[in-house]
Amino acid sequence: MDSILPAAREIGARLKARGETVAVAESSAAGLISAALLAVPGASAYFVGGAVVYTKAARGGLLGITDAEMAGMRSSSEPYALLLARTVRARIGADWGFAETGAAGPSGNRYGDAAGHSCLAIAGPVEKVITLETGSPDREANMRAFAAALFALAGEALA
Repeated sequence: MDSILPAAREIGARLKARGETVAVAESSAAGLISAALLAVPGASAYFVGGAVVYTKAARGGLLGITDAEMAGMRSSSEPYALLLARTVRARIGADWGFAETGAAGPSGNRYGDAAGHSCLAIAGPVEKVITLETGSPDREANMRAFAAALFALAGEALA
């Protein structure tokens, strides 16, 4: 986690300086994004909540996303990442929603994405979404890469 803490501190400082809040919905990063943001002293000024949305049951139970909202959409995609970011933002009442969904490894997911695939989204006054492909089966390295990419994307949105 040490490799992503400087970026998390920077995002936390920007949010705090702006008087804004964030909520996080993550999957393959497994809570690492939230943990990094919460490792920053004073995180309660900007972090309002988060969820590890790893399954369909979690998606419905934690975020209330229905099968109808998922029609024509699959997990581990840019549209889904944006839906997660928008939904966690609205549901928790934050200024920003950060989301990650993908396949950490060592193998791919059931949707045909290879290990190292992640879609990341930011929803707020600005929306951004990207796909990251690390090409690596290293689960822990991918989780760190997913978190780092999300913080980089957030840095662009909060510029």
